[in-house]
Order: sequence, then C-alpha cells, then structure tokens
Amino acid sequence: MLPWLLLLLPLCSAAVNQLYLKRNAFLASMLSVASVVVTLIVSFLLLGKTDGGPSYSWISIGDFQLPIQLKLDALSTGMMIVVTGIGALVHIFSLAYMAEDGAKARFFTCLSLFMFSMTGIVLAGNFIMTFIFWELVGLSSYLLIGHWYEKDSAADAANKAFMVNRVGDFGFLIGILLTFGLTGTFVFDDMKVGLNNFAALHPDLVGGLLAAAILCVFCGAVGKSAQMPLHVWLPDAMEGPTPVSALIHAATMVAAGVYMLFRVQLSLGAEAFEGVAGNAIAWVGGFTSLCAALMATQQNDIKRVLAYSTLSQLGYMVMAVGLGGAEAGMFHLFTHAWFKALLFLGSGAVIYACHHEQDIWKMGGLIKKMPITTLTFAIGTAALIAVPFVTSGFYSKEEILATAYAKNKILFGIAVFVAFLTTFYMTRAFVVAFLGKPRDHGSDHAHEVGPLMLAPLCLLALMAIGSSWLTKPLSAVDPRLIHHAEEHAEGHLLILGLSAAALVLGLLAGFLLYRGKDKDPIDLPLLQNRFYIDVVYEKGVVKLLQDGLAALIHFLDVWVINGLLVGGSARLSQSFGNLFRRAQAGNLQGYAFLLGIGVVLVIYFTTFWN
Repeated sequence: MLPWLLLLLPLCSAAVNQLYLKRNAFLASMLSVASVVVTLIVSFLLLGKTDGGPSYSWISIGDFQLPIQLKLDALSTGMMIVVTGIGALVHIFSLAYMAEDGAKARFFTCLSLFMFSMTGIVLAGNFIMTFIFWELVGLSSYLLIGHWYEKDSAADAANKAFMVNRVGDFGFLIGILLTFGLTGTFVFDDMKVGLNNFAALHPDLVGGLLAAAILCVFCGAVGKSAQMPLHVWLPDAMEGPTPVSALIHAATMVAAGVYMLFRVQLSLGAEAFEGVAGNAIAWVGGFTSLCAALMATQQNDIKRVLAYSTLSQLGYMVMAVGLGGAEAGMFHLFTHAWFKALLFLGSGAVIYACHHEQDIWKMGGLIKKMPITTLTFAIGTAALIAVPFVTSGFYSKEEILATAYAKNKILFGIAVFVAFLTTFYMTRAFVVAFLGKPRDHGSDHAHEVGPLMLAPLCLLALMAIGSSWLTKPLSAVDPRLIHHAEEHAEGHLLILGLSAAALVLGLLAGFLLYRGKDKDPIDLPLLQNRFYIDVVYEKGVVKLLQDGLAALIHFLDVWVINGLLVGGSARLSQSFGNLFRRAQAGNLQGYAFLLGIGVVLVIYFTTFWN
C-alpha cells in the first residue's frame, strides 16, 4: 500500500483544506507542507522498487479489463523524486512568499491538488488514468495561474492556458483511442504484445496507423509542454504567483508532456518513433527551441525571460525524443527541473525584495543587496548555460547535442546556436538585474530574503550542480538512459568545442553589450512582440472563430429557433386554426356530410386495416 500513499496524501490534504480549513490559512499551509514532505520521504523509500501495490478492477466487459493500477519502475520513481522534491521546496518557499496573501489557504489547497494530479500522471499504469490526471493537472494549473483572479491579466492568462491546452488534449484523446485500436489495451505493460499481434495480422496498415497515433499523442505533449504552435499560454502564465511558475511551469507540469512521450516509447518500442512521426516531433522541438530562445533575448520581465527559456529547453527535450534519443531528453528533463526551479524561485526572491518589481531594467546592484540570492541565481544560470564539468546542465545538454550530431546535422546546428542564445540572454538578465547600480527605488532598498526562502534556494543550488550524478537509478529502465558525454567517441571533441565556443561567445556578447547600460542597446520589435504570434491568434484565429460562432449562433437563434421552431409552430397552429374555423360555418348540411365521411373512414379502417 506504500505506493498509494503518494496519491492519497496530497489528495487528503487538498480535501481537508477545502472542507475544513478554508478560514485557517496557517493550518492549511502546514498540512500541505507536511503532506508533500511525507510524500517525498515515501518517494525515496520506493526508489528501486517495481511493485506498484494492489490493483483494482475498474471496468470489466467480456475479455476487456481496465484496472486501477500504479506503475513503479526506475522512470516513475525517479520522476517522483523530482516532482515531490521540488514540490516540497516550493511549498516551503511559499510559506514566506505568500505569507501576506489574503487567499493563502486556497493557494495551498490548489498546490495539494496539483501535487495529487501530477503524481497521478507519473504513476498511472494505463492511458485512461493518465488522461484523467492529465486533465486534473490542467484544472490545477488553471486555478493556480488565476489565483489573483481580481487582476484581469491573471484571469485572462488562466483562461488562455486552459483553452490552449484543450486543443492539444483533443488530439491526445484521439491518439489514445488510436493506440487502443492498434494494441487492444490501455495498459502500458501490455501494449507491445498487442502491437505485435496487430502487425502480424495487418502488416500493411500498422506503419501508417502507428505514426498517426503517435502524432496525435504528441499533440497532448505540444499543449502541455508548450511547443509551437500551442506555446502561447506559458509566458502569460507568469501572471500567477512566482512559486506557481517554479512548480508548474518550470519543473513538473510542462515536463509531463516529455515524460508521457518517453512512457509511450517504452510501451510501444523505440522503433515506433522512427520515420515520419519521429522526424515531425524532432523538427517541432528544434523549431520551438530556436524561436523561444530568440524571443527570450528581448524580454524585460525577469519571469518571462525564464518562461521563454523553459520553452526553449523543452524544445531541446522534444527534439531529442524525436531523434530517437529519449534517454537524453529524459536526462535533461531531470537536471533542468532542479536548476529551472532554482531560477524561478530566485526570481521570486528578487521580485519579493524589490517590492514586486519584475522589470530587469528597474533593478541593478542586487549583488550587494542580496548576496546569497545572487550566488544561487548565478549557480542556476551556470547550470542553464551548461558551464562545463561543474554543472548538471552541461552533461545533459551534451547528451542532446551528441544525439543531434549523430542523427541530424541541421538540428545539431540549431541546437548549438540555441546554446549560444541561451548563454547570451541569461548573461543579459544577470548583468542587468544583479550587477551595476540600482536603477529604481525598489532595487535600491532591496534586502536579503529570510531563511524560509533562502533554504530552498541553497538546496536547489546543490542539485543544480550535482543532480546529474544522482540519476543512476534511472539506468535500470534502459542501459543507455544515463551516459555522460565523455562516452561519445564519434564527434565528441567537435561537440565539446562548439559547445564551449557557444558558451564563451554568449558570455562575451551578453557582458560587453549590457555592462553599465540603463536601457537595451538592441531594439528588435519583432522579438519583443514574440513574432506577433499572439497578435495573429487574437486578431486572426480567435476573432474569426468568435465572429464565425457569433454569426452561426445568430443565424440559429433568429432563423431556426425563433423563425422556424417558435414562429413556424405558431404559424402552423394558426393555419390549422383557420382551416378548422372554416369548417365551423353553422351549416347543418356540411356537418352531416363531414359526419358521413367520418363514419365511412372508421368502417374502412376497422374492416380492412388488418
């Protein structure tokens, strides 16, 4: 029963908070923190275990069985450490960050609901459970992004995230049904056998149908992991509290898409991702990574810089999965989660100290005001830009570069250029926000945050350095899952050289261009406005859909409902009334004639009907 505690603890916390502790923010927050800490302890106890505990029959129709079951393997238990570990640190950080919030109890209730939902995705043993928890994660995200719903921008961002994800989830559901049609099961462990049986019976059909199923499943990942063209919700989601950004939009929720793709690949076999499906996935990831990195270079909101960085790094992971290097993608997912959570919580500490100012051009000089926060942010930045040998990000990024070099040289070139852009925009953000002199009253009067915020930052900084060496249990899934860049013989020196060149050039460009500057010397409206993709969606797609639906509804309301149904039935009744009124003319001979016709008809039907 121990694995089931991973689900029950956050669920009970959310339920008790909602039902009994809505007016007691202190107890609600303490219960949420306690539940996630215990869940983290249980996750460590389950490392290396493969027994998911008892399963329960849910749906049984003839030979079809759908159980409620948990899947424990190296992948799920390793991912649970990431989810619960970062979740616990975010909960502790939130105790201080949300201390003065009027809806603190509701915030922690939603955090517990999210932990329950995300844990369910990681541990689900079949596609139906995955989809249910997938939707619950979407609901949790909606509630947390819109926590400050009094702000129109937060409410709009929550709606945007919810609606955009529904587009991807529609494709995901179709993919689940197609996969069931191919394998005859929703259970992950049984899919490979079912697929082999289908291939033996229908060898001509299996290739095309399998590619279609994988691409539809990938639609779910495109929405949840914010890949183009469904990426537009993630930057706007920064309207939520910063701990939400760290937990959901950096470390866990957005990683769910990549995790799900790897789970499907393990279930169907790596060969299922070869060909058209794999190429499409790889190019979507590569294109997203490049475009997001370009947009990040011109963002001034510190959280939006990190948001576009997240998009770019997720593109790295998706590209690796498409190129057949899902192991490299998952490795980067595990390392990225820690240092990106560090960066988001570090930005939260900065925003908190600067009286909720988020514009990096209104900061400056924070290295003197907040030395510990600056140090941890610098460590997170070093991990993100992949400083060689001393950061976890170096090893996982090298794995992806090695995969791209072996499989697709064009995507390899894109990946190296993205590495340069990553170094450039993170150096820009660090130099402008932390170095130089204060540019605003908020940064001039900033001070170091308290221990409840600093403790999670310091622990995450340690993980940003050492998480790549703590992933050995994952190798039980596949012997190739964790293998550091030194093991690549072919092209290793070239990859290392280009990566080092991208790092040095990015550092030099960022430092020299932005040192001592009070405004951005680079002015690129195209990148500042995010390639105008949001404008196209809002003025084009959304407006056309709204206007089209409005015209359709107006037509149905005026001509069908009012005109045909309401007005038509009234006119029909009036016509019948007029017809029968003429029959009531007061003429006795007419009445007798109609009576005779009626008698004849009755006799005819009763006599000859049978």
